[in-house]
Amino acid sequence: MDGGSCPSGKFKLYEQLELQEFQDKFVIKSIEAPDQGFSIDRRDGTIEPLNGDSSSSSARPTKTSTIYGVAGTIRLLAGNYVLVITSRTEVGAFLGFPVYRVTSMKFLSCNEVLKNSTLQEKKDEAYFMALLKTVQSTPGLYFSYQTDITLNFQRRHKLMEGWMAKPMWKQADPRFVWNRNLLDELIEYKLDGFIIPILQGSFQAAQLKLKGSPATLTIFSRRCTRRLGTRMWRRGANLEGDVANFIETEQLVECEGFRSSLLQIRGSIPLLWEQIVDLSYKPQLKVIDHEQTSNVVERHFFDLFQRYGEIIAVDLTDKHGDEGQLSMAFSAEAQNLPNVRYVSFDFHHVCGNSNFENLKLLYEQISEQFEKQGYLLIDAKGSILEEQKGIVRSNCIDCLDRTNVTQSYLAQKSLDAQLQRIGVLDSSECISMFAEDYQKFRALWAEQGDEISLEYAGTYALKGDLVRYGKQTFGGILKDGMSALSRYYLNNFHDGIRQDAMDLISGRYTVRRDSSPFQTDSFSYLPVASALLIGGLTLTSVTLQQAGRNAQQFMSSVLWAGVTAGVAAVVKANGRQFCSRPRLCRLV
Repeated sequence: MDGGSCPSGKFKLYEQLELQEFQDKFVIKSIEAPDQGFSIDRRDGTIEPLNGDSSSSSARPTKTSTIYGVAGTIRLLAGNYVLVITSRTEVGAFLGFPVYRVTSMKFLSCNEVLKNSTLQEKKDEAYFMALLKTVQSTPGLYFSYQTDITLNFQRRHKLMEGWMAKPMWKQADPRFVWNRNLLDELIEYKLDGFIIPILQGSFQAAQLKLKGSPATLTIFSRRCTRRLGTRMWRRGANLEGDVANFIETEQLVECEGFRSSLLQIRGSIPLLWEQIVDLSYKPQLKVIDHEQTSNVVERHFFDLFQRYGEIIAVDLTDKHGDEGQLSMAFSAEAQNLPNVRYVSFDFHHVCGNSNFENLKLLYEQISEQFEKQGYLLIDAKGSILEEQKGIVRSNCIDCLDRTNVTQSYLAQKSLDAQLQRIGVLDSSECISMFAEDYQKFRALWAEQGDEISLEYAGTYALKGDLVRYGKQTFGGILKDGMSALSRYYLNNFHDGIRQDAMDLISGRYTVRRDSSPFQTDSFSYLPVASALLIGGLTLTSVTLQQAGRNAQQFMSSVLWAGVTAGVAAVVKANGRQFCSRPRLCRLV
């Protein structure tokens, strides 16, 4: 079927494309509708629609392959690059429509003019192309050919029927379109049937039995692109009130004709603050004193109120040290905001390492308002029986580990209420009474936490055992230790490059030809420091894997962890010159 409106009135994209490679151009066309497609000039990246003529060239392609979508284009110094999806995996369905995860992508280079560029331009272009390789391995990308997956169930249910007949990119919530900056040229040439809005986040689904009533449980997390970045290089808010690691998470239940969903959000503390990487294991937090601070916080929460209703802001940070100072500053700004209830809960102090059930103390504080906010419930006829009227916004420092444990706890409380309301569970029953279904619920939340942690921090989530098992295990402690060490390495020696790649692909950095884009900091010690730390981390990893077998192996792992930390302490004398910092300096 051609890209456009289906008989049901919903827009549908082309699902399989043929990529033909000629000496002078690339041709991409639909396998379903071969007269629909476009060509890209390999010299400068100029796009031309096929205009219904699928045999305009008498030459034979040098190579023909199948691709599964065009994620967009980006222009650098020496030409255009086209990002295509080369493989995909179907991971489930959202409201009955298939959802796919991107498993591989590649950039098609249209930069023949590079050979006529200056030496400096070639050097700069080489770095840009290295960043594009980093982009190709971006984790957690999802899309659908048949429906927009960036809109949560409640919002899309309220939209007019005609909305779903619009091109997919017009339906999408721009906050959650990972490739939005790459779509401009495709939009300009009205190639609507080829324009795939791609979402970064997590999609997890499982089938439950629920006392003989089959149900589908889906957890869908959507990452905002407004302040996209890596863990240490994107903290807090910008002047517009957009925050780092902002994620909307939707838990959707489909059972006996009913559909029910709960929305939660997370995001960095909406102040102006930073945490400069300097080879410290835990770099110092710094709140930036700025005259716009109060306005930044107001803008952030006003935007949330407009979208989600009243807000319970749950702050899970420590109440001492650097975190305590940041928390106090957040509390002072949030206390006087309308439609916002600020709740401070020192997760580490109250819950410790394994007292997961102590989250009931937090729930006791917010339960009345949380239950009043409710959830969305729609019957088989499409009638709204319940509507979510507000939202919980959770944060810790990274908005990963403590946040995920807390969100899963609240999601479980809401799920019990939803299943009781539908009539699947009695008023005295809860999901935790059904071991098999409860384990699936926990596994989905643990896997979701791992995926979004990989996207922001580069490692699996910490405290995953609390979500998966309700307690920490010895194996989980070892895994958390390795993840913590890996985060340290990535923060210092890899995330700067990842940050540059995100800034480039999201449009935060604009390529210009008038000067070299790079900072001139020294990187001469980076290979040495990297080798030392990689060696220490590798040996630590090997011994940790064996640590459960005997005490000697465990002590060996501790020793190698200590050696690694010692190396870090020695090289810290050279300060930030060891760190891999973002090199792109002209940001917009």
